Amino acid sequence: MPRTATINRDTNETKIQCTINLDGGELLPFESTPFWDAIDKAAQNGDKDHASQTSTSQAISVDTGIGFLDHMLHALSKHAGWSLRLRCRGDLHIDDHHTAEDTCLALGTAFKDALKGSTGLARFGYAYAPLDEALSRAVIDLSNRPFCVAELGLRREKIGDLSTEMIPHCLQSFAQASGTTLHVDCLRGDNDHHRAESAFKALAVAIRQATTVVKAWEGEVRSTKGVLY
Repeated sequence: MPRTATINRDTNETKIQCTINLDGGELLPFESTPFWDAIDKAAQNGDKDHASQTSTSQAISVDTGIGFLDHMLHALSKHAGWSLRLRCRGDLHIDDHHTAEDTCLALGTAFKDALKGSTGLARFGYAYAPLDEALSRAVIDLSNRPFCVAELGLRREKIGDLSTEMIPHCLQSFAQASGTTLHVDCLRGDNDHHRAESAFKALAVAIRQATTVVKAWEGEVRSTKGVLY
């Protein structure tokens, strides 16, 4: 069955739509809402070119209003093998906190909905990813036990318009909503952009490994408990 999901998350702070296909390929359409219909009518196309990419296997478009967050989620989607369309309009006149946090909560929720449980999956995944001088390691467990440790060693106050304090918080928000255990560490690197991007790429490859369907384990939950909760 296609591992797809689409969600509409609407609060006083952010309005978010997310549609995901964990195996790439076609995406479910967004729900029609008065808010987003008005946005589409005014803009004709709500997607930002710098975080959009279409290939034979994937369609990716991310538009949160925060360029560096778009870039990180684009990289995450690309290397995890997802098709993803995500858009957010948030209270950026306050700061970037609500938009970044809620975007990653929405993405985690969509990921969990699309996964449809962990039966027959590898469950664990780990990966290293370099970006020039930076090297990061990510480990994920589809545990249904939300927990996140993210040590990226970022030094700048901001990368683009994204506060660096929000980058580990984004990973924590994704873990919380997706029900996963994450450990993400940048092991070395001089450039904060490189440190952050290598971390998201490592996480993407670890996710791809953990969500791999193992035919020999069909119908099995990889747990000594027999369940994951």
